[in-house]
Amino acid sequence: MSAGTLAGCGALVLWAFLAVLARGAAGLPPLQLTAMAFVVAGVGGLGVVAARGRLSALRQPPLVWAHGVGGLFGYHALYFAALAFAPAVEANLLNYLWPLLIVLFSAPLLGLRLGPSRLGGVGLGFAGCALLLGGGARFPVDAWFGLGCALAAAVVWALYSVLSRRLAAVPTDAVAGFCLASAGLAAVAHLALETSVMPDGRQALAALLLGLGPVGAAFFLWDRGMKAGDPRLLGSLAYSVPVASTLLLVTAGEAAWEPRLLWAVALVAGGGWLAARAQPPEGAPPANRP
Repeated sequence: MSAGTLAGCGALVLWAFLAVLARGAAGLPPLQLTAMAFVVAGVGGLGVVAARGRLSALRQPPLVWAHGVGGLFGYHALYFAALAFAPAVEANLLNYLWPLLIVLFSAPLLGLRLGPSRLGGVGLGFAGCALLLGGGARFPVDAWFGLGCALAAAVVWALYSVLSRRLAAVPTDAVAGFCLASAGLAAVAHLALETSVMPDGRQALAALLLGLGPVGAAFFLWDRGMKAGDPRLLGSLAYSVPVASTLLLVTAGEAAWEPRLLWAVALVAGGGWLAARAQPPEGAPPANRP
C-alpha cells in the first residue's frame, strides 16, 4: 500500500469508535454534539497547523470551503441525528453504505476502473453489511426519520470523499479550517433549532474523544488517503468499519451478540482481502493520479 492508502486505513480504525462514542454522548442534541466535537477538532487541528507555520493553507476558494464544510458538517449532523432518532445498530449499519458508494462513485466521477476483483470485494462486503442489517432487524415507525438521516449521511460522505480527489491540490492542513467553520455552523443551527443541554462528565468525555479521534485526526488521515491513496481499495476496506463498530456497540450493551456477526466478519474480511489483491490494469495511471 502507498503512504496515502495507509493514512486512509488509519482513519478507518478511528471511525470504528465513532458510533460507540456517539452513544456515550447520548442525551445531547445532535447539533450540539456536532458543534462540541468540531470545536475540539478545529482548535486542535489549528494548533498543529499553526505550529507547522502553515496557516496560509486556510486561504482557499469558496468552492473548496463549500465542499469541506458541507461534507464534514452535513455528514456528522445527519449521522448524529440518525443515532438520536433510530436504533443505534440499524442506523449505524445503514450509514455504512458509504464504502460501497465510494467504490461505485470512483468509476463515473473519477474515471477509475473497478475490475472484477474490486467488484467482487465490494459484493462480499455489501453482503456482510446486509447480513448484519437483516435477520431480525426491526425498524420502528418512529425511527424512519433517523434511518433516512443515516442513508443521507452515507451519500453525503461518499460524495465528499470521492470529490476530494478532484481537489487534490488543496493541502490537508485546510481541514482544520473546515472543522472550525463546521463547529460555528453547527452552533448556530443548534441555537436556532434545539434546546441546549448541560453535558455531564460522561457526555463531555465522549465529545472530547470524538473531537480528538473520529471527528478530528481521522479527517486529516482520510483527506490524505482520498487524495494520495487508492479510493477503490479504501472503499472496499472500509467494510471492516461497520463490523468493528457493531462489535463495539455489542460490547457496550447497545445490541445483543448473534452468530450472524461471525458470518458478517468473514464476508467483510474476505471482501477486503479480495479487493486488496486487485492489480491496476496495464497502461492504467497510478492510483494517486486520477
